[in-house]
Order: sequence, then C-alpha cells, then structure tokens
Amino acid sequence: MSSFRFIHAADLHLDSPLRGLERHDGLSMERIRDASRRALDRMVDAAIAHDVAFVVIAGDLYDGNWKTVSTGRYMANALGRLIRHGIGVYLLQGNHDAASILTRDLPLPQGVQRFPSRKPGSFTIEPLGVALHGQSFAERHVPDDMTPSYPKPMEGYFNIGVLHTSLSGHGQHEVYAPCSVQGLRARGYDYWALGHVHERMIDKDGTPIVYPGVLQGRHIHETGEKGVVLVTVDNRTVTSIDPLPCDVVRWRTLHFDCTGMTQEAELHQRLGAEFVRLAEAHPDHLCVTRLILEGKTTLHDLLRRQGIALRETVQHLAAMSGGEIELEKLQIQTRAQEQAGENEASPGMATDSALAGLIQEATRDPALLAEIGAELDLCLRTLNLGDVQPGSLLDRIDQRAWETILPALGESLCDRLASGGDTP
Repeated sequence: MSSFRFIHAADLHLDSPLRGLERHDGLSMERIRDASRRALDRMVDAAIAHDVAFVVIAGDLYDGNWKTVSTGRYMANALGRLIRHGIGVYLLQGNHDAASILTRDLPLPQGVQRFPSRKPGSFTIEPLGVALHGQSFAERHVPDDMTPSYPKPMEGYFNIGVLHTSLSGHGQHEVYAPCSVQGLRARGYDYWALGHVHERMIDKDGTPIVYPGVLQGRHIHETGEKGVVLVTVDNRTVTSIDPLPCDVVRWRTLHFDCTGMTQEAELHQRLGAEFVRLAEAHPDHLCVTRLILEGKTTLHDLLRRQGIALRETVQHLAAMSGGEIELEKLQIQTRAQEQAGENEASPGMATDSALAGLIQEATRDPALLAEIGAELDLCLRTLNLGDVQPGSLLDRIDQRAWETILPALGESLCDRLASGGDTP
C-alpha cells in the first residue's frame, strides 16, 4: 500500500477586488491588492517543498470573470510550476468561477484535471491507488444537494470527494449546494475536500471533512492565519492534516481595554506594548489591524474629541512596534468614568449634558420625530443610496429610524461644540 501527501486548497479568489479600503489613509494598498498573488506563490512553494503528489483545489480559483487577462496568465503560471515539478492538479469550479460566470478560461495543460459541470466525474491516480470524485458548478446558484449523484467509492482506492458547498448553510456564508455531515460520510469516501466556507474547519470525527479556508484573507472579516492543509495518507488512512499558512497580509481585530486609565501617557505606553506583542506574533506578515478602544475610563471624552489626531498617534505607535502593522480602522467604544473628587461639572460638560438631555427627550416624542421625518423626507427621496448594508447608518436613514440615529448625531454635535467645530 502507498503512502503519499497532498495539498487541499480552496477559495483562492485570485485578484479579488478591494472594497472600501481606499477611504482608509495610511494603508499599503498595492501590497494588499497583490496579496492573493503572493499567497498563490506561497502555496506552490509549499507543494514543492513538501514534495506532495498532487494538489486539490475545491473551487473559487477566481473572484468572478477576470478584470484583466493577467489574472488568467498568473494562474496559468502557478499551475505550470506545479506540473513542471511533477505535481498533478485537480480543480473544481465553485460559485465564483462557475461555467456561467467565466467568459474566458485558460486551456489546461496536461497534468491539470477539471471536474465536469454537467454531472459528477472521477479521476484516478493509478500508481497511488487514489480516486477523486467531484462536480464543478455549471451555474453560480446551486440550491440543491449535489452529493446524491456522486459515484460510489471505488473499491481498493483511497477515495476523495471534492465539493464546493455551504454545508447546510454553515455560518454566515451564502447557501450553495447544501448538504449534511451525515450525508457526506454516508457516501463512504475516505476524505472530503470542501470549499466555499472561508474559515478553516477540520472535522476528524470519522471520515475527515475539511475546509482549508480562504488562501488569503481579503478584508477585516477574514482575520487570522489563512492558507491550505497538508494531508498525509498511509495505507489508505489519513494520518495527519496539517495547516500550512500561505497568507502575506494578515487581518487582525484588536480589542484594547482602557478601563481605569486616567492619563494619555499610560494609554500610549500600554498600546505601544500591545503593538510590539502583535508584531512579534506575526513577524513575516503585514498586519492590517482594526483597533477598538473599550472600557470605562476618564479619557473617554478626550478620546472622542481628538479625531484624526488620535488616529495619527496610533499609527505612530504601530510604526514603532518593530513590525509591519497598519491601521485599518480606529473605533472608540469606551464609556465615561467620573474622575475621583470631581464634584461639579465644567461649563462645557454642562452644555453637553443639557444637549444630550434634549436629544433624549426628542427620541421619546413621536410628534417631534414625525415632524423631523416630514422635513427630511423630500430631501431623502432625491438621493440614490445605492446598495445599502443591512443595519448600517444608511439603512437606518432609509428606514427613517430617527430614534436610533439622533443619539449618535447628538454625541457628535456635543464633540464639535466642545472642540470649537474642528472634529472631523
């Protein structure tokens, strides 16, 4: 019986477009834009270094139709490198590169096999005793379970099922080719190579069912290490499934507790130390970080009023970390804490408090809210809000949810009055 290793990858999303990052100052946009290509290079390097027998790509090589022909050429070069090193490639088209989505496609060299889209197909690797079964997406939206039509396992072979699926609507991912863990294991295969879910998931409670996750995180909602998995098989049994990082840009969300802090110097010192720890934990990556300041502190009002000056201070602290840390966004979610010995409010605080009180009263006055809505409705009807994210400020404006909008606007107005109108 043979022993071999293979790499299971999925969701490469080569040249995935950046959305919304341009409005964040100080980011290395070209490095972030190029990250999916560098991650693909690292995947090929890992396959060669670990001397794998073949690579399985379980869907979404691209992010839709190519924006330029260079996208296809880059993929062709990567696949060509694998073939030159004697590494076979078995790829499947997912919802982002379904047959109906790609108006252009690359000719496949000998050694690269693509699963058919009309019905499931199988490929065998005779020297290893391996059989791979899978079906590409013909259309982007596949609402039904595809696995009942997958072939029976081939006797005497190590059988791999390849599938692009949401696995019964897992997590926050859109539902594509939904199926169940029980249904997958009922097919009798030895390993399921899945794609579509961007978080790594390894279920070894029986036949291994594995999502390697996205090859390279593309935004702040795809945080942490990303890459592929290296699978070792000995006598038709999976003996190990080892994650291999391939990402070059790593997204992080840093929750920083400011509770009890009373001095800016302490905040800067502790935040700087936190950035040093982050740099040490990710020495080979550009860390794009969303910083969320939390906790109850007497610095609350000061932090809110500093505006862009605070962001610049944070960027300097990150730059001094010794690593490559850049700020994606700064969010201030602290709460006010009364200073010890403070018995009476300052005139500015009294103004803030009075204005805040008036706004609170307004949110409880249906007649006033109706009047505000009537005043603004004509203006809002002339605006094209475009695609509105559910729960966003634009969504609340579109729904005329003044009772949730007014408090935030009131806080911003208090800040501007206290700072002479300079807060951005």
